[in-house]
Formats: sequence, C-alpha cells, structure tokens
Amino acid sequence: MNQFKTALRLLGAATLALALFAPTAQAAEPNPGYEQFAGCPSTAEVPSVVACVRTTVTGGNFQMGSKDVPITDPIVLTGGQNLKGELFANAEGGMSMAKQKVPGGVIGLTGLTWLLELFGSEALTLYAVTELAGQPKLSGSNSIQLPIRVHLVNGVLGNNCYVGSFTSPIVLNLTTQTTEPPPPNEPISGTQPTNSFDEETEILTFEDGVFVDNSFAAPGANGCTLTLFGFIPISINGLVNSQSGLPAPAGTNETKQEFDLEFTPVFNVY
Repeated sequence: MNQFKTALRLLGAATLALALFAPTAQAAEPNPGYEQFAGCPSTAEVPSVVACVRTTVTGGNFQMGSKDVPITDPIVLTGGQNLKGELFANAEGGMSMAKQKVPGGVIGLTGLTWLLELFGSEALTLYAVTELAGQPKLSGSNSIQLPIRVHLVNGVLGNNCYVGSFTSPIVLNLTTQTTEPPPPNEPISGTQPTNSFDEETEILTFEDGVFVDNSFAAPGANGCTLTLFGFIPISINGLVNSQSGLPAPAGTNETKQEFDLEFTPVFNVY
C-alpha cells in the first residue's frame, strides 16, 4: 500500500496526460474485474509502471477565439505511470478520438454561406477532435501542462485542417485550483473530485472533478483547404482565422473539463 499511496500523490492532475505516449508493440490482457484498465502497460511491458488509470472527461467546454465548443462526446484516457510521474500507454491505451460537434458548422467557421448550395447543410457539419501535440509536463499535484492541437474534421476542409501544431501547439495549464489569467479574463476555479475506495478491488475512484484553464493562447489555423469542383484547392486559413477570432492571445480563451477517474496499483490489473 505504500507504493499505492506514493503513486496516488504523484497522480494529481496527470489524468489528461495519459493520452499521448507512444504505445508498445503488444498489450497485456487485464485480470477479470479490471478490464476497464486495458491500455495500461504491464510491468513486463514497462518495468517501472506502478499504477493504472482510466479517466473519462464527461463534459465541459473548450473556447478559443470566438468559437465555444461543448464537450458532449466523452473523452476516455487510459494508461499507467511510474513513481516519477512519467506516463505510459500500451497498444490499447491513450486518448479516444472523440468528436465534438462545432456549433455553426463549416459555414460558421468560414462565413461562406454559398457552400450550402454546393454541399447542403448536412455535409457541412463540423467536428473538433483534440490531439496531443507534445509531451505533457506535471507541475505539482493539482495541475498539468498539456500541449495539444485541434483537428477540424470535415471533408470540405480537407484532411489537415488544424488549430495548433507540433511546432506551435495550444499549451493548456489545467488545474483544479484557481487560475491567474492575464486580462481581460478573470480568475476561475476548478473542483477537486470526491473519492471512494473499494477495499476488495483496491480501486480508488474519483468523481465530479473539474480542470480549468483560461490563460492559454491559441494560434491561427493551418492546413485548411477548400477544393472546388474536385480539383481546385484554395487555402482558407485566413477565412477560418477571421471568422474564428484567431490567433487568440492569452487571456481570451477558456476551457473547463469535467472528469471522473479510476486508479489502482498495476499488480491488481496484471
């Protein structure tokens, strides 16, 4: 139990970081009753791993520039960590590719109302998928630095329309405490989750936590291309930026992420 308690203290805000670590070649099969931790590497795969975590982002929102996207499709994160706070995932782990519907669709993103005549409203539905764009960094027990990029998914925009990139990511500093944003944003506070412990399974459950950040900057869009008549590509990065208020400086953006979490020592899972 000492290792368990030590790993728990190191866990802190690491729940969102489990998503993006490179998977190993094969995934071990969890023991009965611990199937939800598939994605956490066994000690045979990563000898230093001590704990397995499964986190679900159940709701919230992500606002950058003039666009505010509700989180309605739960984002599931699975993986494991060692006593140094380093995070790992196996071949089944990481972040689910959850698609969040963007209000206003492609028309709201570009302002090109005539696209309705070419494609129809259903074909112009737009989704946002959050992807990691670098290594997360733990900072204390209640926060995490999370570099991401947002993939804007719709065939009309091409397959490579992003806000943020590996070289210019959106860097979130998520916390359950109170933020200190630059103006015009005002401080906001997250929520520490409540917890319960099942003595039989040694699964520690956290519920109803909220991570927040309203201090991050958002870069301009890149790779957004409108292809007319199937063969005429036109870059529309400028349109996306002007309609979405991008780039958006620090102090003008905000995210709130509601989460639940399950946590247990790796020796229970494998």
